[in-house]
Amino acid sequence: MNAEQMPGMSQLPETPWDALGPIIRERVLIENQTFVITRPNESDRLLDHPFVRSAFAADEYLPYWTELWPAARMLAKAIFHEPWMPAVEALEIGCGFRLPRIAAVSRGLRVTLSDYDATALRFAAENARLNGFHDFRVLQMDWRNPPANLCVPVLLASDLIYEQRNVEPLVLLIKRLLAPEGFCLLTDQDRIPSAALRETLMAQGLEFTTQAVRAGEPGGRRVKGTLYRIRHRS
Repeated sequence: MNAEQMPGMSQLPETPWDALGPIIRERVLIENQTFVITRPNESDRLLDHPFVRSAFAADEYLPYWTELWPAARMLAKAIFHEPWMPAVEALEIGCGFRLPRIAAVSRGLRVTLSDYDATALRFAAENARLNGFHDFRVLQMDWRNPPANLCVPVLLASDLIYEQRNVEPLVLLIKRLLAPEGFCLLTDQDRIPSAALRETLMAQGLEFTTQAVRAGEPGGRRVKGTLYRIRHRS
């Protein structure tokens, strides 16, 4: 299973390359391990591109995946501390170009990288390969319409409730995709919709525990957040 596409890829957004601007390569340290990632260096410039304006007008979509958010570092750290069984199947929701799926692959998980934007998946796959990892799949997916019969024992997600309207679709997705005995690791920077996240998880019959976490660049500002461990109700 080498970087293959899963069935059901649909016509969803693909941010054009000319909207991204300069691409940089940087080293990121997570739990004493160094990873190399490539990413757009001027994400603000995307907001003025005609494609982004059109995508926002059609579905309020913005390419948030171009940033390396602190919650992604939080999730990568949590993945390193988890006692994984070998070759566990995992799906990362909204992977962008970010660190968690590289951390997961480095720990031996068999990861499917999913995102709404095909260009984000291109960066995700390239960054995995850049760090020497090739055993993964990619899936372009709309949270509101996931592939039928997709079910996994592990879900990974970070910083996905930056808007209130994302909460209910995300919780319904977790409920639908998570195997009966599986669990989801989700990190959030304690954004305002976090209260709605907890209420919606309980309303949908999902159990969760929380743990305070922090992350940030070495020597820089550290951001507080929360790690959620979510399961189906016993």
